[in-house]
Amino acid sequence: MIRFRPLSLTAALLTALALPALAEIRATDILGREVVLEAPATRIVLGEGRHMAVLGLLHDDPVAKVIGWRTDKGLDEPTLAAYRAKFPAIDAIRPVGTGNREISVETIISLDPDLVVLSLMDEGDPAMERARDQIEAAGIAVAYVDFFAHPQENSIPSLRLLGELTDGAARAEEFAEFYETRLKRIRDRLADPAIRRPRVFFHVHAAPTNCCSTVGSGVFRDFIETAGGTNIGSDVVQGVLGNVSLEFLIGADPEFYVATGGDHMRARGGLVLGSDITAPEARESFDALIGATGFNALTAVAEGRAYGVWHLFNDTPSHIALIEYLAKAFHPDLFEDVDPAATLNEIETRFSPVQVPGTWWISEET
Repeated sequence: MIRFRPLSLTAALLTALALPALAEIRATDILGREVVLEAPATRIVLGEGRHMAVLGLLHDDPVAKVIGWRTDKGLDEPTLAAYRAKFPAIDAIRPVGTGNREISVETIISLDPDLVVLSLMDEGDPAMERARDQIEAAGIAVAYVDFFAHPQENSIPSLRLLGELTDGAARAEEFAEFYETRLKRIRDRLADPAIRRPRVFFHVHAAPTNCCSTVGSGVFRDFIETAGGTNIGSDVVQGVLGNVSLEFLIGADPEFYVATGGDHMRARGGLVLGSDITAPEARESFDALIGATGFNALTAVAEGRAYGVWHLFNDTPSHIALIEYLAKAFHPDLFEDVDPAATLNEIETRFSPVQVPGTWWISEET
């Protein structure tokens, strides 16, 4: 006896046979862990809120893909305002933690995300590893990225990872080519070991008082060396960050003095640079810094080789413009044709969904 299937079931079977099977996404994160998704992520929790700007390099509307974020390392206020003006839905993103290494597993699970993005800085923290295990046990994928600890090595692999996981691979490759072409130009021009590498002091979170916090290893040291300088802090600071006295700085008398600053230094009377900072305000704070007792005795200041740069270049792929800026400062003859301001402008206009005015660097000449 012939049995007939119900029409709806037959139609469903034919439709299923006609459609290609959805291939799951398999990618490797910055720790070498395999991340598996059934489809590109559309409900993302960011372990660091300021990585919204990184997603913005990959998608015209990154806010639509984010449902939760940890606010301890969030977007700075002017950047957040620019995103809010274009994407009002940003105010609906749920906080999932406010502390440096604190995250609410319960809140994350309740949001039902398909991907949680954590920072390499979270790896190794016992509380964060327990949280990750609980999140993964709930069937939620976790991926680690790094734009801070080792930015030159990990920023582009991290960007490509996010591209794979969020259907933004083409944009990731476009930015990677943009970044790697500029980085290669710097390395190629400085490849000759006979090129002299000047001694550089990097004064981080710079203020005229309580001198001086500087770098031994890590992010800014890497930028200095890639740009063709020698970081004198590496001789005295064990680890990423440490303090030296003003007497040490005066005695070392570096050929270049580079200070980092941001809006966070306003209350401390320090160097003010970054988003929504005007050139006159940056100039006033920079002049006060290099004119202070002790700093004004440095040869670098006397001979016009003192510079200020935005501190938060240390956690964004836009740091390629900072490396160009430093390379041009240290080796003006080799990089006369390089325009770091144009590089930064192209990142904003070609890749970023929002543009934020500001002052990102300053020198005695500008």
